Amino acid sequence: MTETLWIFGYGSLLWDPGFAPAETRVTHLTGWRRSFCMRSIHFRGTPEAPGLVLALDACAGASCAGLAMRVAPDQAEAVLAATRARELVSDAYLERWLGLSCADGTQIEAVTYVIDPQGPQYCAHPLEEQAQIIARATGARGPNRDYLWNTAAHLHDLGLADPDLDWLASRVRALVG
Repeated sequence: MTETLWIFGYGSLLWDPGFAPAETRVTHLTGWRRSFCMRSIHFRGTPEAPGLVLALDACAGASCAGLAMRVAPDQAEAVLAATRARELVSDAYLERWLGLSCADGTQIEAVTYVIDPQGPQYCAHPLEEQAQIIARATGARGPNRDYLWNTAAHLHDLGLADPDLDWLASRVRALVG
């Protein structure tokens, strides 16, 4: 690879990128919203009882805050291959190079995984239904609620507000006791 590889993290890549970033920057992606709009049949649910994981859903006027993670040049090919193996395990995500806005006003392009709204794993549930699903689902990487709580905690630690995730985290805690 000859260009700088950046990967945009907005969900589990925030707290488990699978590589050591050479640099991280808080960034915003416009025109997309973070949403539990993807049925998880591998990692946080099963085909019989899907969980929900985050994806970027196109939405005019929306903005999603997250982390751009720069990959060291000598690791770029291996990191991209490993990230693709993880994120493209099914046909739910589409890989895109999208422009991100940094706090200092600079723009960078990053590999970003967005939901395929025509795919079989796409869904749109109200927040209460999301909470019910997340509270009970479990997959190969553990309970769906841990995914939610880890993501919400990391966003909070970064100072990035996401009211829907905060509400979901609180509601799921109440549901599981």
